[in-house]
Amino acid sequence: MEPVIDQACAAALYAEGDAALDTGASLLAAAPDADDALHRRGEEFVTRAWGRGWHPADLVRFVRLELDERRAALAGTLIAAETARYAELPPRWRAQLAGLPGAVPVPRNKPDRFSYASDLLELYRLLLRLPAIEPVGPVPGTAADRLHRAPAPDEPRMLTRIRALLAKAEATGFPEEAEALTSKAQELMARHSIDGAVVAARTRSTETPGACRIGVEPPYESAKAILLDAVASANRCQAVWNGDLGFSTVIGFEPDLDAVELLFTSLLVQGTAAMTRAEAGQRASGRKRTKTFRQSFLMAYAQRLGSRLADSAERATAEADADTATATGADPESVTATTGLLPVLAARDLAVTETTERMFPRTTTTRVRGATDLDGWNHGTEAADRARMGSARGRTPRERDGEIMA
Repeated sequence: MEPVIDQACAAALYAEGDAALDTGASLLAAAPDADDALHRRGEEFVTRAWGRGWHPADLVRFVRLELDERRAALAGTLIAAETARYAELPPRWRAQLAGLPGAVPVPRNKPDRFSYASDLLELYRLLLRLPAIEPVGPVPGTAADRLHRAPAPDEPRMLTRIRALLAKAEATGFPEEAEALTSKAQELMARHSIDGAVVAARTRSTETPGACRIGVEPPYESAKAILLDAVASANRCQAVWNGDLGFSTVIGFEPDLDAVELLFTSLLVQGTAAMTRAEAGQRASGRKRTKTFRQSFLMAYAQRLGSRLADSAERATAEADADTATATGADPESVTATTGLLPVLAARDLAVTETTERMFPRTTTTRVRGATDLDGWNHGTEAADRARMGSARGRTPRERDGEIMA
């Protein structure tokens, strides 16, 4: 059946327009015996995507953005089949595979087979033209894959505690309780990160910064990217946004990357819930500017949380530095920059910056503008206050522009 596959792909994948897809789909719809070979061809395209730096979640997200949910589900089916051949997968890959869309069955009647084949060929056309992106980890099945960092003994337990706190914060209907739970989770993240940095310094660990990609999808992606940038900065990471491909790459040490993923996801859930409640109140009063209200709400939410997260990180570092001085018998008031915790953290910050510059030598700082609704801004600021991580310096409603690395 390979000749049929070759003919269909030659007709559909290297030409533009629906006519080319129809020709290829007609050939495949009339050849049900070619299904297995057709799927293997798709798995080959998926394997090539890994070599170009893509991960499962990136691929499904991009297909969803460029095509639709139906083709994204087909991509998930191919990814599940392709990755099943590997004895081991990196931890982040396993988590991404768990979130794939459900498998798409192969239809049997001819009209449905034509539509199915057309969808597959359009998906293959997109996969064939995927750009290369910055790699953020080993490719499955390679020697590098077997060298990924083993988690610290207490790390899974710590992450479980943090996830439980954030899940409770998302579920509660009481803003004060959500604030307390989220603050506790951030505190655990910060102290866990600092403890890891101290241990690495004492043992002269050779661990270097890594990277992961986190989806930043429409709508209101600029506000979401600013929120992610704030969360990354507070957790000693750096984020680089690629708006065209729908994600930000976050660079940092592995425990900090885990913290950023968890906290960003939770704050986005909390912010969206708060926005929905505030929007309902606006509609009840007769207002109709839903889109501008949401954009302004999320922009204010991201900006305000950025200040509060930064304050929380500074406070946690100061407390840990004082604890370090006390443990070594020094006077906390007289600890110098060369004997305390700060040099350890500064060295890690420098390593993260150097890794970011090496991965993205041509980044630019992009100004994004989107907050034009004062009520949305005020409601978003209030929501951020309820989700706050500690005392804040804050920003004024006039500060409606944000900056983000892209």
